Amino acid sequence: MSYPGIESEIELSDQIREETEEPPKFRVLLINDDYTTFDFVVQVLVSIFKRTVEEAIQITTDVHNKGTGVCGVYTKQIAETKVDMVHQASQTAGFPLKCTMEEV
Repeated sequence: MSYPGIESEIELSDQIREETEEPPKFRVLLINDDYTTFDFVVQVLVSIFKRTVEEAIQITTDVHNKGTGVCGVYTKQIAETKVDMVHQASQTAGFPLKCTMEEV
């Protein structure tokens, strides 16, 4: 038995689901330098990126050894905000710590 309007609602729901896309994600990276202290980078990761101390130490070690470290993956607006927060915190503390973002 068919009910008027039900089939078209299901088709519309499927069409909406197909047309809806996830927003692009961006990876936020810290860039190694010879001046910013290990402790400051850990502090940034804990306070801005809400990482545990253990995670922050691992990411900071990656930054030191590999030149960059991934802080997290976010939507564009959140990633931009986090990058700005890192730059403000590092400038206030007198460090040249750089932070960038790249689309995943």
